[in-house]
Amino acid sequence: MTTMEMESSKFNIDAPRWDQSTFVGRLKHFFNITDPRTALVSEQELDSAKLLVDSCRAGSVPPGTSIEQLHYAKKLYDSAFHPDTGDKMNLIGRMSFQVPGGMAITGCMLQFYRTVPAVVFWQWVNQSFNALVNYTNRNAASPITLTQIGVAYLTATSTALATAVGLNLYTKKAPPLIARWVPFAAVAAANCVNIPMMRQQELINGIAVTDENDNKLGHSRKAAIKGISQVVISRIAMAAPGMILLPILMERLEAFPFMKKIRFLHAPLQVMLAGGFLLFMVPVACSLFPQRCSMPVSSLEPELRESIVKQYGEQIRYVYFNKGL
Repeated sequence: MTTMEMESSKFNIDAPRWDQSTFVGRLKHFFNITDPRTALVSEQELDSAKLLVDSCRAGSVPPGTSIEQLHYAKKLYDSAFHPDTGDKMNLIGRMSFQVPGGMAITGCMLQFYRTVPAVVFWQWVNQSFNALVNYTNRNAASPITLTQIGVAYLTATSTALATAVGLNLYTKKAPPLIARWVPFAAVAAANCVNIPMMRQQELINGIAVTDENDNKLGHSRKAAIKGISQVVISRIAMAAPGMILLPILMERLEAFPFMKKIRFLHAPLQVMLAGGFLLFMVPVACSLFPQRCSMPVSSLEPELRESIVKQYGEQIRYVYFNKGL
């Protein structure tokens, strides 16, 4: 056995490659797993990566496997498989698809904002996309019924449409730039509804919390509120730079004579520019808070806190949970 093979056999594939307690460490991690190129990887290659990760966890690394191959397999695994269940996530709902999917929708929302039918259509498309992303990246330990999914989808879509159409009509006499910011207001409002509604089971029954060794301790509604609030903030932060700065840029560009001659290219240009913003903002927004969230035992519900103290005394000071993305 070569030195490299010996190192591979001792490799802890679940150990964070970068320090997840720091923003920079999380940023490197999410730049790695939200890489849009992983959305193009074949199903066969993803399944092979999962087999390699599972083999490594079982302590049986195939001979000749290098550390680099293990890192790449873990990258593919993290980008395509759910952290709670290990099941393969649908392509559109993966964070690695946020850039190609989000850039097309964001660009079109920012371009086609002048008429009510266009606003309605693109907000509906965006909320359909968001609902799938939110469902895919939920904490899978808290199941949700089809009825609850439907209610969440309809509520979020209605909120987005009401905000967008209402502000669109209200800003008819406002400066053009104000009207260009309407899509962002609608997206932000819908995120405040869509994510909590899609994850309502966690708010009702609590999110599963564990100790630092992943031993389950119970369910906490307060932990769910903290985790979901952080996801809402992250999603709004993900959209904000592109949807706030891009309208200012386009407002300036459209004043040039050459831009008036190529109006048919405005939409593709906004799509590409939106992609540039999202390429950086998806990992940045995901990195704002640790995915494995923590909470002091003293901040939990009295009954759960008493149960933990009764069973473990003062040994456990913090509980941990997957806040989702």
